[in-house]
Amino acid sequence: MNLTDTQVAAAAALAGAEVVRARYGRLHSRIDKGAGDFATDADLAAEQAILDVIRVARPGDAVHGEEGGRQGAADAEREWLVDPLCGTLNYATGSQLVALNVVLRNGPAAVADPFSGEVFLTDGETARVRTGVPGDERPLTPTAETRLVDVNLDPPFPSAPGFRAVDLLAHPGFVENFRPRVVSTTLALAWVAAGRRAAYVTDGGDLSGSVHFAAGIALCRAAGCVVTGVDGHPVGPGGSGGSGLVAAADAGTHELLMSMIGGRGRTG
Repeated sequence: MNLTDTQVAAAAALAGAEVVRARYGRLHSRIDKGAGDFATDADLAAEQAILDVIRVARPGDAVHGEEGGRQGAADAEREWLVDPLCGTLNYATGSQLVALNVVLRNGPAAVADPFSGEVFLTDGETARVRTGVPGDERPLTPTAETRLVDVNLDPPFPSAPGFRAVDLLAHPGFVENFRPRVVSTTLALAWVAAGRRAAYVTDGGDLSGSVHFAAGIALCRAAGCVVTGVDGHPVGPGGSGGSGLVAAADAGTHELLMSMIGGRGRTG
C-alpha cells in the first residue's frame, strides 16, 4: 500500500506514541545531555520506532532525530524532523503532558498525544485531528475563546532583555486579557491549532527547522493561525526565520500579544 507523506507522518508518530504509552510509569534510565537536559530510554525507543516506520515507507529520505541526529544519504533531497518525546521531564516525573512530533521539512506533519490517543495532522494545506475513535477525524479550528496562553519558561532566553517571558506574564494587559498556562511541551502548539489555547509564546532562535517546533508550526499555519517570531518576523516556509515564536489563534490575539512584547509585530 502506497502511503502519502501525511499518512507516513501519522503512522510514525503513532508508532512512537505506542512506545511512550507502554513505558509510562516505569523507572527510566537517563542520558545526560548537559545544562539540566536529559533523554530517557523511552525517548530512544520511541525515536527508533518512528525511524523504523519512515525507513520502510521512505527509504531514500534522510531523518534528523533529536536523539540520533541526522541519518541517511548526505545528498537526500527530503528530510524528516523527529522529536520522539517532547516533554521528557514531564514524562519522567509522571506527567502525561507530552507529544511526539514528526514532520517532513516544509511538508506534511503529525503531532501525537500518546495518552489522549489523538494525532494532529496537516498535509501542508489543511489541518485536522484524528481521535482514538475509528473514523473520527475533524478539521482543526483555532479560536481565542479560552483566553488561555501557553508560555514556555524554559531557557535559553536569547531575546533578553528585549523580550522576557516573565515580563509578558507580569504585563497588566496580559493579566487583563489572558490566563497563563505552562505545560512545558509543544503539544501546546497543536492545542492552539485546535482552539484549546488562544496562543503559545516562546523565546528562542529560528525555530522553523527545529525538531521540537517545526511540526507544531506546520499545524498552526495550515489551521490558519497567525505565526511569527517574538520579533514579529514570519517563521516557517516562506518566512525570514524569526526569533522565538508567537502562534496565535487569530490576528487580534496576535496583535494584542505583540503590543505587550514591544509593538513590533507584523502578521504573517
